[in-house]
Amino acid sequence: MERIDNNNNNDFEKEDAYLRAEKRLKALKGFYSHAFFYVIINLFLIGMIAFNSGADFWHFGTFSTAFFWGIGLAFHAMGVFGKNAMFSKSWEERKIQEYMKNDQTKWE
Repeated sequence: MERIDNNNNNDFEKEDAYLRAEKRLKALKGFYSHAFFYVIINLFLIGMIAFNSGADFWHFGTFSTAFFWGIGLAFHAMGVFGKNAMFSKSWEERKIQEYMKNDQTKWE
C-alpha cells in the first residue's frame, strides 16, 4: 500500500515540475516577444522621426518612447529572469574561486 502512495507522490511531483517548467517557458516566450516588438517598433519610430525631422533629430522626444518602454522592458526582464540573474550563487562561487586562485598565485 505504501508503494502506491509513493508512486502517486512521485507522479504528483513530476506533474508539478512540468507545470512549473511550462509556466517558466510561457514567461520566457512572453519576454522575448516583448523584446522583439520593442526593437522593431522603436526602430520604426526613430526611423520615421529621423526621416521627417531633418536637423531636429537629437532631442529627448525622439528617444522618449524607447527610453520609457525600455524601463518597462527592464522590469519585465527582472520578473522573468529574477533579480539575481546577473549575480547568482553560481556566479558568486566562480568569483570566490577566481579570487582564491589569484591570491594563491601571489604568494607562490
